[in-house]
Amino acid sequence: MLAPPALASPADGATRNGREIYQQFRDGLSDPECGPEVSQRWRKHFAAAPKRLAAADENTLALFGYVVDALHASSLPTEYALIPFVESGYKPDARSPLGPAGLWQMIKRTARDHEVPIRKGYDGRLSPVDSTRAAVRYLKTLHGMFAGDWRLAAMAYNAGEYRILGALKRSGQVARDARPAELPGLSGITHAYVRKLHALACVLEQAEEREQWLQALDRPVPRLRAVTVATDVDRVEEWASSHGQDPARLRRLNPVFADGRIDHGDAPVSLLALVPAEGPDTAPAAGTGAASAAGSD
Repeated sequence: MLAPPALASPADGATRNGREIYQQFRDGLSDPECGPEVSQRWRKHFAAAPKRLAAADENTLALFGYVVDALHASSLPTEYALIPFVESGYKPDARSPLGPAGLWQMIKRTARDHEVPIRKGYDGRLSPVDSTRAAVRYLKTLHGMFAGDWRLAAMAYNAGEYRILGALKRSGQVARDARPAELPGLSGITHAYVRKLHALACVLEQAEEREQWLQALDRPVPRLRAVTVATDVDRVEEWASSHGQDPARLRRLNPVFADGRIDHGDAPVSLLALVPAEGPDTAPAAGTGAASAAGSD
C-alpha cells in the first residue's frame, strides 16, 4: 500500500496531492464503520464513484476538495461532501427536468431561502461558490439543530427540518439518541438518503484497498478558491487573461457564466478559480480589482 502523503495546510500552494484530499475526507467522517448492514444496493449503484473521482480529465476531485475544505472550515462531518455526488454527480451544470439545478440540486425556493442569488441573467445555483456557501451554512444549522447527528441532518436536508422534527416528536425520540431508520411518516426517499450517503462513503473508504485507484489519486490537483470579480470585469475571458488561467476551464467550473458574460447585478459576484502558483494571497493583476474571498462562511 502507498504511504499516505504529508498533509499540507490550505495555503501551501496551488496544488495538493489527490490522496491528501482523500485522506482529509476519511479523517472527517463521522461514521467510518462499514459493516454488513451497509446497503449493498447502493454500494453497487455508486461503484463507479471512485473512478469518477480519480479521472484526470475532470474537475471532480478539485471540486470535491473544495467542498471538503468548506466543511472542514465549518467543523462538519465529511459525509456531507457526498451530497453533491448523490444529487448531481459533482456536475456544477447539472439540471433536473423537475427544476433543481447545480452541484447541490437546489430548487429555486430553497436557494432563495438560503440567500443564493437568482435574478435575470444569473442563477446562483449554478455557481459552486454561491451554492456551496449556502449549503454548508444550512448544513451547519441542521447539524446543530439535530444534536450533531449527521444522519438526521442529511434527512432534513432532503425533506426539510420540520418533517424530521415532526417525526421525532411522533416517535417520542429526541435528536441526541435518535434512531433515524425508525422515524415514522417519512418517505422512502428520505430514509434511503442516509443509506445512499453511508454506502457511498464506504465505497470510497474501502477503495483504499485498490492499489490502482490510489495510484490514480496520487497526482497534483489544483486548489480552488472563490474570488470576488471587480465590477469593471464583465467577461470570464478577461479575468482569466489577467490571471493566467484557462477561460474554458473557468467556464466549466462556473456554469453560471456559461456564455462567459459576468452579470454583476447589485451584489458582488464570485468566481471559482484556481489558486495561483505564487500562493493564495497573490495580488491580482492591475486593473482587475479582483480580491480573494472565502470559499464558505
